[in-house]
Amino acid sequence: MLSASDIFNASILIIDDKEANVLLLERMLHGAGYTSITSTMDPHAVYELHRKNRYDLILLDLQMPVMDGFQVMEGLKEIELGGYLPVLVITAQPEHKLRALQVGAKDFITKPFDRVEVLTRIHNMLEVRLLHRESKRNSLVLEQTVQELREAESGFRTTEVALSKEKAALDDHVLQLQQANERLVVATIEAHELAEEIDKAKVRMAHLAQHDPLTDLPNRILLNDRLAQAIALARRQGKQLAVMFLDLDRFKHINDSLGHAVGDQLLQSVAKRLTAGVRSSDTVCRQGGDEFVILLADVEHAKDTALSAQKILAVLTVPYRIDQLELHVTVSIGISIYPEDGHDADTLIKSADTAMYHAKENGRNNYQFFEQDMNVLAVERHSIEGGLRRALERQEFMLHYQPKINLETGTISGVEALVRWQHPQRGLILPEQFVWIAEDCGLIVPMGAWVLREACRQAQAWQDAGLPPIPVAVNISAMQFRHKDFLESLTGILKDTGLAPRYLELELTESVLMHDADSTACILKVLKAMGVRLAIDDFGTGYSSLSYLKRFPIDTLKIDQSFMRDITHATADSDDAAIVAAVVSMGKSLNQRVIAEGVETREQLAFLQAQGCGEGQGFYFSRPVTAEELVTLLRTGIAASIFI
Repeated sequence: MLSASDIFNASILIIDDKEANVLLLERMLHGAGYTSITSTMDPHAVYELHRKNRYDLILLDLQMPVMDGFQVMEGLKEIELGGYLPVLVITAQPEHKLRALQVGAKDFITKPFDRVEVLTRIHNMLEVRLLHRESKRNSLVLEQTVQELREAESGFRTTEVALSKEKAALDDHVLQLQQANERLVVATIEAHELAEEIDKAKVRMAHLAQHDPLTDLPNRILLNDRLAQAIALARRQGKQLAVMFLDLDRFKHINDSLGHAVGDQLLQSVAKRLTAGVRSSDTVCRQGGDEFVILLADVEHAKDTALSAQKILAVLTVPYRIDQLELHVTVSIGISIYPEDGHDADTLIKSADTAMYHAKENGRNNYQFFEQDMNVLAVERHSIEGGLRRALERQEFMLHYQPKINLETGTISGVEALVRWQHPQRGLILPEQFVWIAEDCGLIVPMGAWVLREACRQAQAWQDAGLPPIPVAVNISAMQFRHKDFLESLTGILKDTGLAPRYLELELTESVLMHDADSTACILKVLKAMGVRLAIDDFGTGYSSLSYLKRFPIDTLKIDQSFMRDITHATADSDDAAIVAAVVSMGKSLNQRVIAEGVETREQLAFLQAQGCGEGQGFYFSRPVTAEELVTLLRTGIAASIFI
């Protein structure tokens, strides 16, 4: 009977013209426990080695430049006169397997190597080879014994017991051969099953290589392939196609504030809505992060693409329910058309991407078709983004301050800090030209922290100079408010600058407050306990819900300047005047300060005073000024003539 040591001590010869393959097989065999392994990269050396060592198993590569495996096997037949070649061929070409078996090989393994398959086939072949050799040896012994019995008269006296033992031994060897053959059949079946599993795994790997693992949408690789095919077909048929580049608005804020798990679920939900909202012939791809690309393979007119974009905007703005949260998401869409906006995949995607940024500049939650002059704007945006990354290090930001005026006394009741960028080449840049870019690229958090620290430092510096203490208001972005270190950073800034918390007012928009209201309420209560003032900026343009005014500890309502423009015009929409009057009245009822932004005319001032509005802010009183200029205003006050 064979033992495990018989198999693992069997002699094995590896023949392959590539050293890497030889080393790989040697490591694999040594790792499995085989001890007697020889290798050569010279097929001519095989014959002498086998004559000398009579290997139990020969691993033979079929494709070798000097002498291929088929020639090697023909030469081995002259050595193995019994006709049994202990050869396990190695090939990466399935069509050679049948020929190899016909030439004399006993089995095969395929490239690239699968460790389980290789070791299984080697073990089974060695088992059969050793049993075959032992059976042949026993058969020779038996034949010799029979011959001796015929030649020697004494042989006829062999006892029945001895013959029975010989027969039993022979039967045992035959049984072992049968069992080995059965194991070989089972191993072959298992090898085929393994091959099928490998084929399925290859299919899965091919799918993963071309699809996004989170959403299972086609990825960039598959999109580029489909887009190239669609362009070729459109070129032959003289048709158009469209590419849409989509970017979720302020997705980074959701990811940072609610966690990546919620962000991932949101992306999956968006992917499902996008897929359901296009034709089966179209392709929806996840480009990466919160970016998606849609290929509309066949469009008749640009207006058809516009209708598709409108449908997508409507579908994606429906609230999402994720982990007990109701999330509101909008999307900016850029559209490019073949062949007008590009003749290849990269150009069309780049053009659509450029148009998408233009959509963001136009207020988000809209779509824009690519236009050639957008390339200039795209270059401008990238230039600004690159400059922003250096501006903090080079201390290029500065603050201007716009006074808030008590509409009863005409005195300055506070200031709002407004960031400016003193660009070394472009000069003074206003926030509407760069703040949205800072939000998109994640720089708004460090920029906001700098603004907060500088405003607090300056407010304390004015007090130290003997000026009357006034609160300074600072706008806080959604991303900054939701940042995990916001409260700790604010506490540190107040401590470092020495400013009393009651002289700091944080201005937050309604959308910031209503996003994850429970978390917002906790943060606002902490701020209120510190003594920091809280204001709602642009009041009336967002949710405007009385319920959150009651729930959140708000000190101030700032009426958005959009309501101020037409309140005194003869052709004015009476709703604006009514809204302003209602907000002022509501603020009084809730014991909250009300400040009107965007006051630019004497008539607007008179209207606000008639309604009993407490404070105003706008160009009519003063434009935003430098810290030095504000010192003069604090000492001289606002001209009394403007209140007459």
